[in-house]
Amino acid sequence: MQDNVKKPFYRGLFFQVIAAIVIGIMFGVVAPSSAIAMKPLGDAFIKLIKMLIAPIIFCTMVSGIAGMGNMKQVGRVGAKAVLVFEIITTLALVIGWVLVEFFKPGSTMNIDVTQFDTSSVKEKVAHATMHNTTDFFMNMIPNTLVGAFAEGEILQVLVVAILFAWALAAIGSKGKEIAAVIESFSHVLFKMVDIITKAAPLGAFGAMAYTVGKFGVGSLKELGALIGIFYLTGAVFIFAVLAPVMSIYCKLSTWQFLKYIREELMIVLGTASSETVLPRMMEKLVALGCSKPVVGLVIPAGYSFNLVGSSIYFTMGALFICYATHTPITFWQELTLLGVLLITSKGAAGVTGSAFLVLAATLTSMNLIPQQNLEVGLALIFAIDRFMSTGRAIVNLIGNGMTTVFLAKWENELDYPLAQAVLSGKKEADLTLL
Repeated sequence: MQDNVKKPFYRGLFFQVIAAIVIGIMFGVVAPSSAIAMKPLGDAFIKLIKMLIAPIIFCTMVSGIAGMGNMKQVGRVGAKAVLVFEIITTLALVIGWVLVEFFKPGSTMNIDVTQFDTSSVKEKVAHATMHNTTDFFMNMIPNTLVGAFAEGEILQVLVVAILFAWALAAIGSKGKEIAAVIESFSHVLFKMVDIITKAAPLGAFGAMAYTVGKFGVGSLKELGALIGIFYLTGAVFIFAVLAPVMSIYCKLSTWQFLKYIREELMIVLGTASSETVLPRMMEKLVALGCSKPVVGLVIPAGYSFNLVGSSIYFTMGALFICYATHTPITFWQELTLLGVLLITSKGAAGVTGSAFLVLAATLTSMNLIPQQNLEVGLALIFAIDRFMSTGRAIVNLIGNGMTTVFLAKWENELDYPLAQAVLSGKKEADLTLL
């Protein structure tokens, strides 16, 4: 039963997280050294959520596939998802390319690469390696059955969950009994998420205080153009690409959808990681009217294959380095770079900072930029990566949410009257459905 008594605004998670972020920023400005010591609060919250992600994905996918009834439907939904993911990430790369070519951030910085300190990124660049296609697919297979859960690798959990669900379907009635137990267990996991999420304001405070205390607001000034263009590009993608699809095909309001997931957006803003709200997004989308099977299949896969924010970041970051270090690059080299990034972007999971390593590994392996110039450019980006990471995570979150609604509509698995009622505020979302 839903509690119909409206809570005071200050008891709402949305307000509490915003207040925590503001207090964290102020604390970081006033007492930087003390603010840096708050980092464990943010890290602890992220770790608490991450420890539940692998079992939640497994349980939700197994329940979802069992709910579909046959593997043909699973294959159809999976094929549609991969197609849509590829189209969306390609558009994100191209839009990022067009806007960075128009604004050319970094072209007026006039940096002397011989005098620039690159010690902050040398170790990261040394350990950044780009895996080929074979390595990528081999890495999807865990060394042991429990290895995927121990390492928290989303793609490996997906593989195990699909095989497990397939086996359940093959053994008939006994499989249905096991699936029912797994679905019941998933309710316990989601209740654990609800308990942990109550600490989201504390986690947001710690992460934001550390960010401002460590890097300072001044780091935004020097490289503010790149940050501004990146956020602008993310907004253009959301409202010029995703919003028309949402309104025309799904006949739902983008603004209302963003308002619906505002608490999740604030948590991501505070923690700079979209993984912190993966379980809550699954709950929210089911409560919106998307079927559990579609949500269980699309959302986890989207966290590895539908990272539109990261795709924008890759093109902008790569070309920014060229402009800032005055490294010449031809049109055909840029096209080649886009093609490679389209593949390597699939290795950037929703973990904070992973996109920077993928960018470094890609550029290092392609040898388009001299090593010294590359290290200088990466050092510049690394100085503001925390702020860029926040933007990536927010755009990734919105992109995955809207894509799931679209695929649910395409599969006729969207309860449109319910979705319209929930988004318009006429009906309260029932978050106990998943």
